[in-house]
Amino acid sequence: MKPKLAILSLCLLVALPTAASAATRGFEVRDLAALDRVSAPALSPDGGTVVFAKRQVNAEVTKASTALYVRNLRTRDMAPPKRLTPEGWSVNSPAFSKDGKSVYFLSAKSGPQQLYSIPLAGGEPRRLTDFALDVDAYKLSLDGTQVALAFAVFPDCKGDLDCTKKKLDDAEAAKATGKVFDRMFIRHWDTWADGRLNRVFAAKLDGEGMIKAATLLSGDIDGDIPSKPFGDLSDFAWSADGRQVAMSVRQANREEPWGTNFDIWLVNADGSGARNLTAANKAWDAGPVFSADGKTLYYRAMARPGFEADRFALMAMDLASGQTKEIAPRWDASADGIALSADGSRIYTTAQELGRHPLFAVRLDNGEVEPVAGDGSISAFALAGDTLAFTRNSMKSGDQLFVARADGSMPRAITQSAGEMLPEVKFGDYEQFQFAGWNNDVVHGYVVKPWNYVAGRKYPVAFLIHGGPQGSFGDGWSYRWNPQTYAGQGYAVVMIDFHGSTGYGQKFTDAISQHWGDRPLEDLQKGWAAALKKYDFLDGDKACALGASYGGFMVNWIAGNWNQPWKCLVSHDGVFENHAMGYATEELWFSEWENGGTPYDNPDGYQKFNPANHVKDFRVPMLIIHGQQDFRIPVEQGIALFTALQRKGVESKFLYFPDENHWVLKPQNSILWHDTVNAWLKQHIGQ
Repeated sequence: MKPKLAILSLCLLVALPTAASAATRGFEVRDLAALDRVSAPALSPDGGTVVFAKRQVNAEVTKASTALYVRNLRTRDMAPPKRLTPEGWSVNSPAFSKDGKSVYFLSAKSGPQQLYSIPLAGGEPRRLTDFALDVDAYKLSLDGTQVALAFAVFPDCKGDLDCTKKKLDDAEAAKATGKVFDRMFIRHWDTWADGRLNRVFAAKLDGEGMIKAATLLSGDIDGDIPSKPFGDLSDFAWSADGRQVAMSVRQANREEPWGTNFDIWLVNADGSGARNLTAANKAWDAGPVFSADGKTLYYRAMARPGFEADRFALMAMDLASGQTKEIAPRWDASADGIALSADGSRIYTTAQELGRHPLFAVRLDNGEVEPVAGDGSISAFALAGDTLAFTRNSMKSGDQLFVARADGSMPRAITQSAGEMLPEVKFGDYEQFQFAGWNNDVVHGYVVKPWNYVAGRKYPVAFLIHGGPQGSFGDGWSYRWNPQTYAGQGYAVVMIDFHGSTGYGQKFTDAISQHWGDRPLEDLQKGWAAALKKYDFLDGDKACALGASYGGFMVNWIAGNWNQPWKCLVSHDGVFENHAMGYATEELWFSEWENGGTPYDNPDGYQKFNPANHVKDFRVPMLIIHGQQDFRIPVEQGIALFTALQRKGVESKFLYFPDENHWVLKPQNSILWHDTVNAWLKQHIGQ
């Protein structure tokens, strides 16, 4: 069953901001780096006030800080939100107190990151915790009397946080720097393992003094909560009465690097009685949420072990019997999270759909999926009574905060769009198109016009290939791969959501596994041909292909298998030697699933689509980009690719970042990245 939102009209040639008549230039990377970013909306219990985080950078675009802002929703005046936290503080993770009179947040203002509160009416923040370690995350109990606190600790220290601090200090003071490992992970994403696990503690919120001690909740579970490298406490839940907690954890054993078996554990709030609720499912279980009466646990579950891009189904477990059922089995979408409506009748969740990322409400009684907010991409949301707050972005704006009724009606903007912040900038209009791709399936793509588009002219093209590969280049905003930065340079942009992309049903997503180089390549070839036929402003003789991660792999594959249309290529953090990649990456489950086994059990699977086997056909100039701290696709992959091109005599450059991981995150490094890429494009296709 397709959700109702699927029948809504797609955004074709999206309208320009109202200030477009004043626009005199295109969007560029310095705009991207300097723009304010809003996130983390939180609603007061009565839904009358919204608090959110706003990140701003200094004038030199070298340092960012984040403050909390507040807006009274009971008034409809045009006054902008007011700053809540003081100048000079950088904070994150806002949450309201139970009575709505205070706002909690984390800050490292006093040294290690700690928990603070501040009156909603304004005033000085009050520090609530006093620990020698960073409080990495927190979650308040529903009655507001307890707080869960996440720390990275050494397991043999049990619940003694000072023990972990001493071990860290001793390691820092040691004269020798060598480390011995006896199992993986030895490193993950961009960090070398030091023996610590993320664990959750609980403390009371009923005293005047600072909290200096906490009870270990997850000590009987050998695993990270929050999970590494990107987990948070959305995988942790308090029961309504505060007597129990549920958490999703993957065992930190020798099998962790090649397994995706996260289980949900039920634990008493004093840390006792840990019980695995989902041991029967060897795949990923995540995001537990208790019903108001405590009888049902809602969560998300995958079905296939070892596959990180399987569909997340919405599940309900009767805690008395342990019986489970899927809530919306006919909904062919992967749910991102769970938030219960005020009356407990619906689950609110986001999911990718047809190149967008909407917000849905799923009825618990019959699994019917109802659209709530559908334009662009919803990145975060909060519910309180009949009030909904959400952040939404599109291909023309970063996240903008909106409030609406719980059904999505009567939305109003609380913060500005990118166009309102940059009235002198004209963004490129964009349109979604479709064509018959591999297996004659319908495949979707987007085309973006250059900012200075004039009918009848032709424009050089940036052909962007997304990563994942289970991902999407859809109607959303990116601070790394943003099509408007190319449109702002006078290029047209084409992006194809090839087989393997998310948001088009699980069968479509599954189609890429063990087929990295054939089915998606066919989609890209047919999509390129369809775009050239449909849009006469695309100059097919002046085009470059660019991609990162899987997109980088595809650029490397194109270099030896489809290099005819391209005047230049850009490969960022892409796999070049696939067999070596199978041994060098840290999350082995990914490489093993995508290649049909281990490199020693199925070597042919790693060689079938190995770009290194096609170097003899490399001829197109290529820019390679890689970060030293990228442990997902190690830097040696980029160096080997550059070596192959240089040795063969193909024009090539290598942009190396010693301090970046799989992504380029530092503002000045991002500017250098874009300046280098734009110069490469200009050299080979003009503008």
